[in-house]
Amino acid sequence: MSLDAVIFDWGGTLTRWHDIDFHAESLALASAVTTAGHDPDVARAALHEAGNVVWGRSRDHQQSATLADLFDEAGLDHDPALLTAYREFWEPHTYTDPEVRATFERLRGAGLRIGVLSNTIWPRAWHVGFFERDGVYDLIDGDVYTSEIPWTKPSPRAFAAAMESLGVRDASRCVYVGDRLYDDVWGAQQAGMRAVHIPLSAIPATQVGHTEGTPDGVIHALAELPDLIATW
Repeated sequence: MSLDAVIFDWGGTLTRWHDIDFHAESLALASAVTTAGHDPDVARAALHEAGNVVWGRSRDHQQSATLADLFDEAGLDHDPALLTAYREFWEPHTYTDPEVRATFERLRGAGLRIGVLSNTIWPRAWHVGFFERDGVYDLIDGDVYTSEIPWTKPSPRAFAAAMESLGVRDASRCVYVGDRLYDDVWGAQQAGMRAVHIPLSAIPATQVGHTEGTPDGVIHALAELPDLIATW
């Protein structure tokens, strides 16, 4: 193979796509608010709108954010120790696709490094914990979460950070796998990588960027990826 590494998106790619009740998400977030005298309904609405702003900056300006930034945007104080309800809300949506381990093993057996690059406001420890819980983190050679860097996909600098985590330098010898034609396919190609689309997600209209890339390959299950790459 003329590749050194395969880098994966997380949500909707290494996990199965789930539709999310964002009203319920905001309610769970509001349980961490510590601002004195706050109205829970007002806090929920402010956090929901803050989420739209934060993810809009990611989409339009590739500006990253953290959970703390979300609360700051809403004008609310919070205690990270009180995010339990929020994490529990998301827990059912974080489970790794059952095909991941066998797919990773085949790719590594072919001499490829495995990476992860995820647009996220969650801390690294949460993502690592999900992978460890599901027994696949030992197969990941490098992982980057945009909550820990200044940029989000589709910025080429986000993809460069993922390459750096893997110790690879030639983008043309990397392939990115994701479920979004803007963030993942177009973004990876702008960074000089090949891109594989896994079109199983119902991307909300507000999350669709200004450009849709044309993938170098399409798969409908992760298990199909090693055979596709072997044809290159």
